Amino acid sequence: MAKLSTSDKILPDYIDFQLKILSIGLNPSIPSAKLGYYFANPRNRFWRAFELANVVDEVLTINASVHKILLQKHSIGFTDVVKRASSMGHELRAKDFKRDAPQLREKIELYQPDLIWIHGKVAMNKFMQYGYGMKHSWPWGLNDIDCIEPKVYLTPNPSPANAAYSLEDLIKWYQPLRNL
Repeated sequence: MAKLSTSDKILPDYIDFQLKILSIGLNPSIPSAKLGYYFANPRNRFWRAFELANVVDEVLTINASVHKILLQKHSIGFTDVVKRASSMGHELRAKDFKRDAPQLREKIELYQPDLIWIHGKVAMNKFMQYGYGMKHSWPWGLNDIDCIEPKVYLTPNPSPANAAYSLEDLIKWYQPLRNL
């Protein structure tokens, strides 16, 4: 039996019915695939911004159990546009999006979360292109998209590679999630 490399490992979805928020990243990082939870790269700013924006009313221990807690107690799920892990998003190819974006669309249509929260314009553009056949310039914040039932909330990617947005910027974009 062939041994899977870290980049071949799949980070599981944390999705269920009656979600308030479904968090959607571009794809898992190598540390996330290795450690078993989203945004596991210690330089990624997601968890700091999430906590400082008070998206939920509790202090979370960030480890492989955090998603189960967020799913069960707060109805917040997690997935990605592409399920294959990579060290950088530019390593993804069109075949990755062609394979996975339609599957993400099916999950959204099946589970019908109240809000889908997409991290980064690349994730949004690739999901909309390969999942819905739409090309458009999407603005930050709420997007009303006729072909998608849930609300779509677009925030900057918290990746350390996205230096254009500071931790403070991310916090500003995450704060409205408490009320959406």
